[in-house]
Amino acid sequence: MAARHFLTLNDLTTNELEALLDHASKLRQEWHAGKVRDSLKNRVLAMVFEKSSTRTRVSFEAGMTQLGGSAMFLSPRDTQLGRGEPIEDSAIVISSMVDAVMIRTFGHETVERFASASSKPVINALTDEFHPCQLLADMQTYREYRGSIKGATVTWVGDGNNMCNSYINAAAQFDFHLNVACPEGYEPDAKLLEQYGERVSIMRSPEEAAKGSNLLVTDVWASMGQEDEQKARERAFQDYQINPELMAVADKDALFMHCLPAHRGEEISTDMMEHPGSVVWHEAENRLHAQKALLEFLILNRLD
Repeated sequence: MAARHFLTLNDLTTNELEALLDHASKLRQEWHAGKVRDSLKNRVLAMVFEKSSTRTRVSFEAGMTQLGGSAMFLSPRDTQLGRGEPIEDSAIVISSMVDAVMIRTFGHETVERFASASSKPVINALTDEFHPCQLLADMQTYREYRGSIKGATVTWVGDGNNMCNSYINAAAQFDFHLNVACPEGYEPDAKLLEQYGERVSIMRSPEEAAKGSNLLVTDVWASMGQEDEQKARERAFQDYQINPELMAVADKDALFMHCLPAHRGEEISTDMMEHPGSVVWHEAENRLHAQKALLEFLILNRLD
């Protein structure tokens, strides 16, 4: 059987995603109850990092350990990936020795090329274009607080980046509408907008986008690799902040999420993390549980 990969949310069906999130919530409950699970005993995850990380490394490494397996950290200094050896050759060799490969890198083409040659499941742990693992955690968190997100309105405030692109995929997969409030020139991927245009509304006013919304989400103004654009982005995004005033325009039960790290005083106000609607810490922990469910699904081809 050919390996299943998780490069975007679209690599799984809606039913598979729903079942995976149900299982992730079950794993969260079991972990908090102290239940020991060894479903991935003797299994190995290779973790290839070309971009630095906190939550991604800790959640995948801890997740494999909690499931009885192990994780191997590989930085660009530790491998030949990107140092002359073709990506496909690296994929053939690495996948012959492990049970799954997680890659956090720059261009999305890198994970696509790796997956095309890999005999084992490949997980996109972030590229410049998509961040599907974070969306699993976000969707799990919404379900645990508010139930199904089907039919809801979600508002994205800020840059049309990899997170925003993944929210567009999520809107299609989980059947909600996405309002994107961004400055001109910072829109999400044009092909995604063309493909899912009926799911997405592009707006310039955060207040307009947030009206009646059930979930407000944002990310830093300048992502990794965009540090030289920081000043220009600060000027462009100065009116694109999630704060209590913007939350007041949304639905009275609206939630606030952020993939972290957050820059207080920029994309969020200094007090936003402590807002009654903020679920960012619950969301951050769910990276662990959603990814454990994903690893079991891809490696064992089951959820139980």
